[in-house]
Amino acid sequence: MADPASYRPQTGEIPTDPGVYRFRDEHGRVIYVGKAKSLRSRLNSYFANPLTLLPKTYAMVHSAASVQWTTVGSELEALQLEWTWINEFNPRYNLVFRDDKSYPYLAVTLGERFPRVQVMRGERRKGVRYFGPYTAGAIRETVDTLLRVFPVRTCSPGVLKRAQRSGRPCLLGYIDKCSAPCVGKVTPEEHRALADAFCSFMGGEAKPFIAKLERQMMEAVKELDYEQAARLRDDVIALRKVFERNAVVLSEDTDADIFAVSQDELEAAVQVFHVRAGRIRGQRGWVVEKVEDSTPAELIEHLLQQVYGDDGTERHGIPRQILVPEQPSNSEQLAVWLGGLRGAKVEIRVPQRGDKAALLDTVRQNAEQSMKLHKSRRAGDLTTRSLALQELQEALDLPVPLLRIECYDISHVQGTNVVASMVVVEDGIAKKSEYRKFAITGDAAVDDTASMYDVISRRFRHYLQEGAGAGPDAAAIQATSPVSGEVTDQIAVKPKFAYPPNLVVVDGGQPQVAAAARALSDLGITDVFVVGLAKRLEEVWLPDSDFPVILPRTSQGLYLLQRIRDEAHRFAITFHRQKRAKSMTVSALDSVPGLGTAKRGVLMEAYGSVRKIKAASTAELAQVKGIGPVLAAAIYSTLHPAADSADVAAPAVNMATGEVLQS
Repeated sequence: MADPASYRPQTGEIPTDPGVYRFRDEHGRVIYVGKAKSLRSRLNSYFANPLTLLPKTYAMVHSAASVQWTTVGSELEALQLEWTWINEFNPRYNLVFRDDKSYPYLAVTLGERFPRVQVMRGERRKGVRYFGPYTAGAIRETVDTLLRVFPVRTCSPGVLKRAQRSGRPCLLGYIDKCSAPCVGKVTPEEHRALADAFCSFMGGEAKPFIAKLERQMMEAVKELDYEQAARLRDDVIALRKVFERNAVVLSEDTDADIFAVSQDELEAAVQVFHVRAGRIRGQRGWVVEKVEDSTPAELIEHLLQQVYGDDGTERHGIPRQILVPEQPSNSEQLAVWLGGLRGAKVEIRVPQRGDKAALLDTVRQNAEQSMKLHKSRRAGDLTTRSLALQELQEALDLPVPLLRIECYDISHVQGTNVVASMVVVEDGIAKKSEYRKFAITGDAAVDDTASMYDVISRRFRHYLQEGAGAGPDAAAIQATSPVSGEVTDQIAVKPKFAYPPNLVVVDGGQPQVAAAARALSDLGITDVFVVGLAKRLEEVWLPDSDFPVILPRTSQGLYLLQRIRDEAHRFAITFHRQKRAKSMTVSALDSVPGLGTAKRGVLMEAYGSVRKIKAASTAELAQVKGIGPVLAAAIYSTLHPAADSADVAAPAVNMATGEVLQS
């Protein structure tokens, strides 16, 4: 680790103006971005007595090798620049508010010919309207109830196509929970009207809709149509059940997000309730590790910045009011920034009394309970992870703590479809976003040692290229001072591979370890350690060692290595099976010269099967969009190798003009 005194700037060199600062590691990567009203005061706090720093702050300043800053004209400019750089550089030590899971949303695919109601997670899609988030049980119960009144399609595209081909609807069509547009029971326009009514109801227009059904029910009673009245009565009961599931907590014109935070010295638990039209439409929660000794006001500022500056704007929309337990230090500038994102005024305030204050207290209680639950669940895991990493470091006699471990595994069947996997563990926790998989061909696929040498060489060659800013994906981004317009630095963003590991684990014994060590040595990398875990006796092999390291069977360090190795094996064999399955799927069209994937898809869409394509003549094939006479003749001759040459001969072409000549 670096000594902070080696790169500490002189106090007089640091301006007292507001600005944004960046800590960089020895490879030039930005590892932390922050802003301050006074750069001098804030930066000096990082170089104080190390015993007064939080553990992650201590780790950050000792991982850094330099610090840079950019002055700006106001706190609003600092806020905008800080957020821009956090998104651009993705610093590893910045506080990141992420869901501990992906929450389900009720989605209506209005962009399709027959809109579909379904439960969705993850990224938003174009042409889809979202409602939520909800808990998994509540959302499915809501859909099941509403389909009685709004029988909108819920089936997958495959089921829809099967029903259209067979002329028979699926089970939901028979039990009146789908209007069956696939077989023409309703027109596309009528089905879209049902989808629009569904969206209107979920969007908050429930009372007028229920009142309309009640009027229709009374009219049916007056006309003595008791069967229709009974159906309408059941529909009203079903809609009221959904409507009353979320109790009105505030006035119906209230749109607000209510935040609460419970924190200690190391972590913070966040809860947010999304209130729309006076109802709690969703709830989300996070538990994050703190980097700085943040005040509640600073924590709220970072929270709002990330929730609405990242994907929160798309997923929930920024409401008119944001209720917080404490005003951020720069609430005015933050409100201006959020107002710009929303396109209308946004109010950030702390409720003091009334229903909103009572609801904020409820959110706070949820945050406190979440923090307690997190601590009780993670106390054992945290202790075990720390013990495992410490045991492993001591057993392998490594001089550095194992902050990042990468494990590699080779998978193949008798030398065919050779692939490799790379899994990553940071602080004892799998980091799946940085998993990588490799396809291995040529001489590298001869045996496991050659494959291991190839994979390690490729991974760390990328690392060296990205560190030097010369890699194919190392697109240089210029960071410019918003005040002077001067270019302050250049850095590669979004690399294929992030930070180098402290330890490389390979699945295998001495030969595989030797191959991995040789690959690192050939690249001139000396600060990455290599070990191998042999399956038979779970022995740990070191390079240039004739005897393995035997860890106790009950060692937490051995358990950690086994879990990493098994995860690498799972990831590798999954990729191998995908590649093997793809290689076994062969089409007669694959051998047609000049017929690529796109044109093959056009042909299949036009004819439906290879058999029908084979039955078509050259002239008929040439009529397909994108398939000219020459390519049509090539397709015909490939599918009819034994046909008479006079029937399959390619048309004559004028070599000077490229024009197809008529026979």
